[in-house]
Amino acid sequence: MDDASARPIDAVVVGAGLSGLYQLHRLRGLGLEAVAFEAGEDIGGTWYWNRYPGARCDVESMSYSYSFSPELDQEWEWSERYASQPEILRYVHHVADRFGLRGHVRLRTRVTRAAYDEDRHTWRIATDTGRTVTARFLVLASGCMSRPKDPGIPGADLFRGDLHHTARWPREEVSFAGRRVAVIGTGCSGVQAIPVIAEEAAALTVFQRTPAYALPAHNRPLRSAETAELKARYPEFRTAQRLSRGGTVFDPPTRSALEADAAERTAAYEAGWDSGLLSGLLRTYTDILTDAEANETVAEFVRSKIRSIVTDPATAELLSPRTFPFATKRPCLDTGYYATYNRPHVRLVDLRTTPIERLTPRGVLTSDGEHAFDTIVFATGFDALTGSQLAIDIVGRAGVTLREKWADGPRHHLGLMSAGFPNLFTVLGPLSPSVLTNIAVSLEQQVDWITDCIAHLRSNGLTEIDAAPGAEAAWGAHAAEVAARTLYPSAESWYTGANVPGKPRVFLAYAGGLDRYRAECDAAARNGYEGFVLSAGASS
Repeated sequence: MDDASARPIDAVVVGAGLSGLYQLHRLRGLGLEAVAFEAGEDIGGTWYWNRYPGARCDVESMSYSYSFSPELDQEWEWSERYASQPEILRYVHHVADRFGLRGHVRLRTRVTRAAYDEDRHTWRIATDTGRTVTARFLVLASGCMSRPKDPGIPGADLFRGDLHHTARWPREEVSFAGRRVAVIGTGCSGVQAIPVIAEEAAALTVFQRTPAYALPAHNRPLRSAETAELKARYPEFRTAQRLSRGGTVFDPPTRSALEADAAERTAAYEAGWDSGLLSGLLRTYTDILTDAEANETVAEFVRSKIRSIVTDPATAELLSPRTFPFATKRPCLDTGYYATYNRPHVRLVDLRTTPIERLTPRGVLTSDGEHAFDTIVFATGFDALTGSQLAIDIVGRAGVTLREKWADGPRHHLGLMSAGFPNLFTVLGPLSPSVLTNIAVSLEQQVDWITDCIAHLRSNGLTEIDAAPGAEAAWGAHAAEVAARTLYPSAESWYTGANVPGKPRVFLAYAGGLDRYRAECDAAARNGYEGFVLSAGASS
């Protein structure tokens, strides 16, 4: 159905995960006619697609949740310290139902193209269903980790067994009982899935190129007393989250790791390890992410923990990261990951010495020979931060596409708008804090800013906002300069696009902290949307 000649609606939101649903809620709250297009068969975004065994959040449940509704905070009961994928999906469904959002979401509808009409100041949005809609505003809430990376291994069509990807797991149950299973990839999805698969599989072979730093989650059921205690102070806690550097609340460190002696450092790292927090070790000293020598002290601490858990010294060494500083690739929270390699039916293959050549009808062929399997699981990650936006053919002013503009890396003012693409906003996109923070807090900050911006335009009779090219260039230079003060760019990671062949090598997030970022966004709005160009006069 082509609705291009119909009356334009106010806004289209791409995606119905946590970001898209909150954006839809805020736009509906302004009285706007808004619709969300979702490619999946149900709402949930990340928590709909990532159904692989062991999938769960790595931020504590009572922190990784919406804060916009005090009533929602009080009524929802989390069962575990770190919620599993099914529980988070139930939460998302509850929110959609409670706030009446389902009726404004079009499922099984993928946005394929969006073209800007410079005369009318509107976007024409095409979908894979044949439906075309015209809208004043377009918000990409399509996810920073939503486009699966192609494993790039030839022969997948030849394999006669079952083939799965952690990011596109089947809705029906997958059984590994009695099966020879391969898992290719040891990023966070693999770290979560491998122990669970090992419990059921007859034999499990893990193919690893680069080992991860995995930290124990110490997950457990939440006690009613502790949830009641936090709920009693939720308003203060939520305010502290919003004002924090990363969307989590803690007392920041005050000393360098190099100022402490070895015994003191070890005690601090033991406490961080035992905390069960993703940032537990980062919270110990001020310079873990800025000084290579300081970083090496915590990296060696984690390697010592691996050696203490994994009984075979050769396997322990293969699992020990040595080619990049700690936390310059996202660390993983695990439950029994390293101990899994002590099981007699679990084997680790080092792809740095015996790389995969191709898949075969029977399994996996490496330079060392063929390995036969019944099931192969790809845990090969995502085209992060820019992948979901560039998957859409987005055409801005003068026919320039977003793919052309971002050919050498994203240019994206405040991580919100790209010059030449008016009325197009992005939530959790490149050059925003996004993946370096608790994204539940970051997404609310960005959605609130976008909503307030749209309200400002409407109340002042304005029909268009675009990023100013100079401000966009200045923000990109600032983001790069901030990243360069850290150790992040030294790692070949998805933070820099290094995991996707041909992708420009740019640090893709803003490393200056959510608190500083919020201040920059608030200042721009307070100063009449400084750094943006606002205009009126379009016909509809």
